[in-house]
Amino acid sequence: MEPGIDGYLPSKPCTLVIRGGYINAILQNENELDTLHRDITDDVPVFDCKDKIITPGLIDPHTHLIFAGSRAQEFENRLNGMSYEAIAKSGGGINSTVKATREASIEELVELALPRLDSLIRSGCTTIEVKSGYGLTLDDEVKMLLAAKALENHRRINITTTLLAAHTVPPEFHGRADDYIDYVTGTIIPHVAKHQLADAVDVFCESVGFTLEQTKRVFLAAKEHGLAIKGHTEQLSNLGGSALAAEFKALSVDHIEYLDDVGVRALASNGTVASLLPGAFYFLRETQQPPIQSLRSEGVPMAIGSDLNPGTSPFANLQLMMNMACTLFRLTPEESLRGVTCHAAKAIGQDQHIGQIKLGYRADLAVWNIDHPSELSYQFGMSGLSKRIIAGSVEDVR
Repeated sequence: MEPGIDGYLPSKPCTLVIRGGYINAILQNENELDTLHRDITDDVPVFDCKDKIITPGLIDPHTHLIFAGSRAQEFENRLNGMSYEAIAKSGGGINSTVKATREASIEELVELALPRLDSLIRSGCTTIEVKSGYGLTLDDEVKMLLAAKALENHRRINITTTLLAAHTVPPEFHGRADDYIDYVTGTIIPHVAKHQLADAVDVFCESVGFTLEQTKRVFLAAKEHGLAIKGHTEQLSNLGGSALAAEFKALSVDHIEYLDDVGVRALASNGTVASLLPGAFYFLRETQQPPIQSLRSEGVPMAIGSDLNPGTSPFANLQLMMNMACTLFRLTPEESLRGVTCHAAKAIGQDQHIGQIKLGYRADLAVWNIDHPSELSYQFGMSGLSKRIIAGSVEDVR
């Protein structure tokens, strides 16, 4: 990371002034510092971060953090040669997670999520997006969204919520995908919007998910009810879901391994973020890589998310995703850090508040015992995180 990059502290010493939970000043001039020190009283906390590096708090813009049940046996079965179809017929796959999640209470879902959340926190996260999508009924989708927001009562963390009711067709709607989309657009989205339970609406637009026309119906309903739009698109094939989402001014499109140049240009034209999910790419042993160079050439911001979920990316560490983005997709360490800070903030619609060390931004920061920012994506398992600062409140990390 070169010194002086916008939104990050320069290499020479400086002082951050935090007031009311926001960054009030960034001082480097010695006269300014002397004036500040004279104004400081004994009851004002001062933290010495000498020989440490400060970054914005890391942001995970794509998780499925709330779920019940385990898919470890399914993982073993796949390694032993069992097909996805055979696993699904035997009661595995996403419907096993749906069944377990429906059976769990809000309190149980929170307790199950806390260890996963703690792991993300230890990797430097201060903000996490959480999707629903394992309930697939109004009551169960609401339950998941409530459980996600309840995490803020247990840990110092910022949670944004996304309604992913259009994740898959539930068993009771088997063979009736259009009827299920009617239910999502006519019942679930209006209720969630009315009660302000989600910040955005997402759709799995894919051959094994929902068609382009069904996806458009969900986007129209989201827009009608004032909710932002995101998309699971171009993961397994190129249906044009990313371009459609961009036309609706989507915050982000995620996965995008099969995104073509038309889709890339649509993202660039509409300010939509490309969210890379290297954990799923790795876990599924995919070979089709996202079009990184095209995204660079068109100036499309690239965010990085964990995609934490039980079936295809059971990883609760954002630094691991930074490493995978560099090793698997050939992002630079600088790109990977932007991918979990300023670009991740844009992917969840909060880039005017978090994701940079900038005047007027919320003081969500991470303090690291490292020599250079590239170490965050270079190694995994030794996070180096010393402190997290959320809205100016300092928390030591153990």
